Amino acid sequence: MSAHDSERYGELISKLRDVHLLESTSELLSWDQETMMPPAAVDHRANQLALLASLAHERATAKELGDLLESLPENMLDACQDANLREARRSFARSTRLDAKLVSEIAETSSRAQHAWAAARQDSDFAQFQPWLEKMVKLMQLKADCLYEDDMGCAWDALAEEFEPGMRAQNLANLFAPLRTDLCKLLDDIRGSSRQIESTVTKIKLPISSQENMVRAISEQMGFDFNRGRLDRSAHPFCGGSHYADVRITTRFSGDNFLDALGSTMHEAGHGLYEQGLLAEHLGTPMGTAVSLGIHESQSRLWENQVGRSEAFWLWCHAQLPKFFGEAFSDFTAPDLYAASNRAEASLIRVEADESTYNLHIMIRFDLEMALIAGDLSPEDLPSAWNEAYCEYLDVEVPDDRQGCLQDVHWSCGLFGYFPTYTLGNLYAAQFYDQACQELGDLPTSFQNGEFHSLKTWLNEKVHAQGMRYSAGDLCREVTGRSLDSQGLIRYLRRKLEPLYGIPSLGVDSSPGD
Repeated sequence: MSAHDSERYGELISKLRDVHLLESTSELLSWDQETMMPPAAVDHRANQLALLASLAHERATAKELGDLLESLPENMLDACQDANLREARRSFARSTRLDAKLVSEIAETSSRAQHAWAAARQDSDFAQFQPWLEKMVKLMQLKADCLYEDDMGCAWDALAEEFEPGMRAQNLANLFAPLRTDLCKLLDDIRGSSRQIESTVTKIKLPISSQENMVRAISEQMGFDFNRGRLDRSAHPFCGGSHYADVRITTRFSGDNFLDALGSTMHEAGHGLYEQGLLAEHLGTPMGTAVSLGIHESQSRLWENQVGRSEAFWLWCHAQLPKFFGEAFSDFTAPDLYAASNRAEASLIRVEADESTYNLHIMIRFDLEMALIAGDLSPEDLPSAWNEAYCEYLDVEVPDDRQGCLQDVHWSCGLFGYFPTYTLGNLYAAQFYDQACQELGDLPTSFQNGEFHSLKTWLNEKVHAQGMRYSAGDLCREVTGRSLDSQGLIRYLRRKLEPLYGIPSLGVDSSPGD
């Protein structure tokens, strides 16, 4: 790189970091809105977020930034610089297609819509939220019109590009079809088994303060650094913050099901470990940013499921429980807790779903939001469409809106195109964990001893430190040597659930595919 190019590249990084400062400030205000902000502040907060969104958009689309991106050479020999330039150009191209007024309106409306959603969910009354959903759908349709490109198959693709670059609805449909068949077969096998798992352990009433102490300690054991992070409560668990040294995770608690808080916290701590694992020297640039939401979800789901629902984890965790709950679990063995954490049953709530049914919840949302954005489903008809889908996919009746179409915050935030990343995360997690076991050896014995550092370090090096150097698909191939498929997840689920439920093995190959 010439001295002139080096100077201009430095200017580019400086401008990207200025945009990041504004965006990360918005993220902190959004975190505060969900955790600490008094309800009466919602109008002013909406205006604050709208202004910050406008300022960030103004800087992200500035002519000076465009000139820098155009003037720099295609290949600067350094892989990190090339990745930063490639992704900055992609982001600039998308940002310049969006009108500043639309960006501001989306930010303001989503802030108000989240408040309306929380109230409607509390009252289990979709009618309260319906006008806001209608506004958000219209805004997302306008956004999709701005961002649509010739290689996209539908408007939804333009929105999904923000979360999983390169993924298309048709690709997902092709990936989900065999996965749904295999999951439904597994669920039928579980339902047909004479061996069922007791749920007594999930009905023990426990002090919220003790649960909070427990999940905080386990997050720390996983490697979450509380000098660079926080754990708080929110209606819907999430991971936020502003950068690698300020990572905010939230969880929620139930008085009589500690597994809910444990799973939610390990999930969000997995996100937090990714954020804390991004390299400091790349702060504010694509190389200091997670590659996609699917990869991000792979980290949260891996810690929640492959680790937190493993037999080895419970052999360790069972011995820790008296520190927090005294004799509350004295009648339960580690195998009892392991079985309870893997109890499979069709249910209503996505975040409480077991691994065998979770992805069916995602497929329902994928179908519905595709229809909303395409205009094939009117927002007012969402509750009935939702209820029908739950009967079809999971054979469960939805009793009310709170347990139905109001259970997720995502659409109030305008996060259309986001939901499939959860299933992509499960698929990536299965392949990453397989590879980690091959390279690190006996991980279960480590977990049984409460040692998670080797897995965290492996993920830091293989995934987190890579930033946006690779696309999500290329990262999967780089780490595992294989393209993404659904069979790794099915093998993992069968290996675990067949013995627990006494299901005759289908003889699914336990080794990774090609």
